[in-house]
Amino acid sequence: MDISVIILTLNEELHIRRCIENVAPLARDVFVVDCFSTDKTVQIAKSLGAQVFQNPWEGLYSRQFNWALEHLPIRTKWVLRLDADEYLSPELIEEITTKLDTLPDDVTGVSFYLRRVFMGRVIRHGMPRIKMIRLFRYGKARCEQRLMDEHIELLEGRSVTFDGDFADHNLNDIGWWTAKHNGYALREAVDLLDLEFGLLEGNETTEGAEDVVAVGSGSRQYGGAGLKEQVAGCNRQSAGGLEGQAAEKRRKKMKYARMPLFWRAFAYFCYRYFLRGGFLEGREGFLWHFLQGWWYRTLVDAKVWEIKRASGGDPQKMLALLCGKYGMSLRPRSGREK
Repeated sequence: MDISVIILTLNEELHIRRCIENVAPLARDVFVVDCFSTDKTVQIAKSLGAQVFQNPWEGLYSRQFNWALEHLPIRTKWVLRLDADEYLSPELIEEITTKLDTLPDDVTGVSFYLRRVFMGRVIRHGMPRIKMIRLFRYGKARCEQRLMDEHIELLEGRSVTFDGDFADHNLNDIGWWTAKHNGYALREAVDLLDLEFGLLEGNETTEGAEDVVAVGSGSRQYGGAGLKEQVAGCNRQSAGGLEGQAAEKRRKKMKYARMPLFWRAFAYFCYRYFLRGGFLEGREGFLWHFLQGWWYRTLVDAKVWEIKRASGGDPQKMLALLCGKYGMSLRPRSGREK
């Protein structure tokens, strides 16, 4: 089919074969953009016929993915974004095969439903079924540049949703999972602080920060106002280039940021595990909702509290702390320069 697949990798020898073999029947080209893996990721990808390009990691997923869109020799109408630990269901592959060529020209993006798999178990209860744009016309979309929760934004046109799903199924152990989320926690904390204090310009790191993309009726530059104004602004906007559910998720995150520290993590776990039926998923479900819904978000709040305490709640001191002690390279909002 007229599809190029882009897979970003760093030490993904555990997953890359499964991922490439899964999309091979659909793809004209499979591109692996690797961050100089030290395992066998590159060798495996090349042996399966993928084209491998290497580019240093610049701190953001979106930066790396947009680099791929700009520099890879893409020759297809459509681009599929897929992580190495993800794969398409057989039903979705069939749906893409039969429907893609029939879509009207104004459809520039296709959303897929996400299937979460944790410790080998599909997690069906406790969280809403979400969808996201993963397939889009080349040149008609980019990845929004955010510290966390980046999505594909359409530069023009509209999206449709296919019924099939794709799986997020990582095969690493719990130790790897907790270490990964410990790394995520600081970026998530900065994202929440930015919502509260308006710290950052465009919510992205500095190198190449002038590449912030304005889309639709408004850009995704949430750092330019206080939280109250941002919530109102997001409610006033249409989804812009974001798929509607992604925009709704962003609004919910803004409301979450207004809740009290630590209690919000506990409340979120109770909501997921008891009210939304997460307890129906057995031990794997308990671990998933406890770790992802409570432990991780408590860790994020601990980092938020630590940064607030060390800075005395002063936005300029926060920025100095983040850039100094934590070694982050951030682009302050105008007027927030250190």
